[in-house]
Amino acid sequence: MKKQEFQKLKNSSAAELQQRLADFYNKLQKLKFDLRQGKVKNIKEIQEIKKTIAKILTIINS
Repeated sequence: MKKQEFQKLKNSSAAELQQRLADFYNKLQKLKFDLRQGKVKNIKEIQEIKKTIAKILTIINS
């Protein structure tokens, strides 16, 4: 996530952040499922989604 994207997140409303958080959780769950089936080629994408989720949770809790 780039700095500009992080700034957009900081300026977002709480409802929008909750929606994006739910979307990222769903995407993470799908990637983990695909990883177990051997369909995922880019494992680094899972790490990036986890980091993004952490950043969103930090913004919500602050």
